[in-house]
Amino acid sequence: MRAINWLMTLAVMLATVSCIKKEPLNAECDIIAVTLPGDVLNRAPIIENDKVTLIVKNHINISDLAPEFELTPGATIVPPSGTARDFTDPQTYVVTSEDGEWSKTYTVTVQSNNAINLKYGFEDVKLAKTSQGGSYDEFFDVSINETTNRKDTMFWASGNPGFALTNGTAGADSYPTFQTSDGYKGKCVEMITRSTGPWGAMVKKPLAAGNLFIGKFNVTIAVASPLQATQFGTPFTNIPRYFSGYYRYTPGEVYQKLNDAGKLETVEGKVDECNIYAVFFESTADMEWLDGSNVLSDDNPNIIAVARLSEEQRQSTPDWTYFRLPFVFRQGATIDPEKFANGRYSITVVMSSSIDGDYFAGAVGSTLLVDELEITCL
Repeated sequence: MRAINWLMTLAVMLATVSCIKKEPLNAECDIIAVTLPGDVLNRAPIIENDKVTLIVKNHINISDLAPEFELTPGATIVPPSGTARDFTDPQTYVVTSEDGEWSKTYTVTVQSNNAINLKYGFEDVKLAKTSQGGSYDEFFDVSINETTNRKDTMFWASGNPGFALTNGTAGADSYPTFQTSDGYKGKCVEMITRSTGPWGAMVKKPLAAGNLFIGKFNVTIAVASPLQATQFGTPFTNIPRYFSGYYRYTPGEVYQKLNDAGKLETVEGKVDECNIYAVFFESTADMEWLDGSNVLSDDNPNIIAVARLSEEQRQSTPDWTYFRLPFVFRQGATIDPEKFANGRYSITVVMSSSIDGDYFAGAVGSTLLVDELEITCL
């Protein structure tokens, strides 16, 4: 009898075990963090959907770097984390998910402190593919470093990745920011304030201004914290004097703003304005970049100098118009020679088709074209 009871107990235990399903393998294939051995990084790594930018100090030899990657659980990377590679040119890595069903190719670029251009013609774009089959334009610049004769690529950021959440199947010219051939000279960037449709209305983000800026757009927090999602700045080891370029602007017909109920309401008599400006600032441990909440704040102690279109210049300008703006230094702001030598200052350039677009206010259809920007330095 005891033997029978024991056998019955064993059978129940085996049946119970057989009903326990294994946890499904992870299908994510993302780079979460990147480190480099030694004190070589000048800024925290910039990790985006399919690219990583590592900004190193000027004296670092980039021909023999061995980045180490933190990946989503169970994912693998080829070449393996810690492999020494020559980053004179950008290098590619392939991350494969734990379940082996998904993979993503990342381009890893290493830049020194002063790797950006001073002139921007917006002639170069690549198509960024969305998961739904659509695509949008990503602007980039290529320059030749006089010391190493290598090409350095800087990607401009925009809110297009956020707009893709509601426009994922469409083409590039349906996005708020895209390239057009109607430039002052060749091609240029065109920015249009768009409706975000039913999805945007549902999350109380009913319009999206066209924008382009030096920095990064953090799409992972775009819905919850839209002002913080725009992260402005890149290292800059010159002292800027003037900011110039050409632009055309046509405001949309009906200005609207977000009301307390999260819906757009018309503001009678108000006309939309564009915005174009550049900010030179100090990067500190607690503020490596600026964001939409503080990029023009009068009380931001990190801001050194600002060059910005005047209120009159921000209004309708149907023909190509030249601007040349001085960088106006904030009262009491100074440049520390040691910090300057160590690359602790940054710059950003920001353009938008609706001046209050980051607060979801503006006129759908407002259109800003910009071309041939230049930063003149001492």
